[in-house]
Amino acid sequence: MSESGARLYRAAPPMLVRFDHPAARRSTADGLVLSLTVDGTTGVGECAPRSYVTGETTASVGEALLRVPMDRLFARLRSVPPEDLLERLREAPFEEVFAEVLSPAVAGGAPGRNNNLICLIETAVLDLLARRLDLPATDLVPDPIRTSSEPSMLPISQVLDLGTDVDTFLNERGPFHFVKVKASTDLERDVRTITAIRERLGPEIPVMVDANMSWTSETAVPNALRLRDVGVDLLEEPLPPRSWKDLRVLRRETGVRVMLDESVLTLADARTAVDTEACDAVNVRVAKNGGLSASSRLISYARGTGLAFQIGVQVAEVGPLINAGRALAFRAPDALTVEAGQSDRFFADSDVIVSPRPLVDRRANTLAPPPGPGFGMRLNASAERWASRSWSHDRWIPASSEVTS
Repeated sequence: MSESGARLYRAAPPMLVRFDHPAARRSTADGLVLSLTVDGTTGVGECAPRSYVTGETTASVGEALLRVPMDRLFARLRSVPPEDLLERLREAPFEEVFAEVLSPAVAGGAPGRNNNLICLIETAVLDLLARRLDLPATDLVPDPIRTSSEPSMLPISQVLDLGTDVDTFLNERGPFHFVKVKASTDLERDVRTITAIRERLGPEIPVMVDANMSWTSETAVPNALRLRDVGVDLLEEPLPPRSWKDLRVLRRETGVRVMLDESVLTLADARTAVDTEACDAVNVRVAKNGGLSASSRLISYARGTGLAFQIGVQVAEVGPLINAGRALAFRAPDALTVEAGQSDRFFADSDVIVSPRPLVDRRANTLAPPPGPGFGMRLNASAERWASRSWSHDRWIPASSEVTS
């Protein structure tokens, strides 16, 4: 029988700088990385579960992975030619093509509540197929949004979190193409921040405030009016998730455009948001939305209904997930903006677990397409400190239990 195996890493390298926002404070990464090996070729995938987004955590996704029949996954990868399998994945959702693999782990779960598990497996499978076929990451994006050409670079947004003062941000983070400001608990502080940004950058650069679900139905309208008057263009997820009626009121009474993030985990969520007139845009994040296939379908729906969209990231993604998002972005250059992942800013060289590390051209704040094949990176020696489990001989074993001869 052909040789196959898997290895799971629970990656938590320390961050060089903290990242604070109303829903969480983060000083370390917190994600899962999965490597799959078939006949000498290895693909690497990643997810970044956040309990306040999908309800998943690294622990819960790791436990769910134990219910995945890995023998079925490897049998499928060995028995179907990679070009045929990739063609199916371009035309149908991953969870449909690999239903016999995912069903035991996701059965009975609420929609969207296994998105990170699906993303973890899907990105590893896609990277493996691309390496076997010598294809770039952009060729992995499914048909709903694939285009015949792509730009050579993309501008990215800059995010001002609560741990950085506005003067430092303006002096050190330019040039600016799109600015997102994490809201604080002090509205007047946010007003001063937006005022300073507008005074420095003028009226042309889009500015969005992300309240991360922290406003209430009583405070949302007055807060939005105050920020609108000093130059805010969009609000991201201002209310608790799926506050459909209150979001419609906010939009109608203030005229401020609303982007939804945590409220839209699935395509059904997006349809509800449109039907209730709750938003103007959605934040598409590969892990949050269940992988490249589901994210692609969400973008296709947004285009068809007139919604704008952003290609977003989870804070402190560590590798394959960054380049998966970038592949999506280069197939969707009509996005409002792209959040690039900040491996170069968040992690010391010694703590980066992939080679080459994903970079940003900080002179222009632009991205180039992922280098390929696949997501264009491999796990390096620094990853081993985060090894959690290995699949070998039809079972998962703790990495600490491995015996070498």
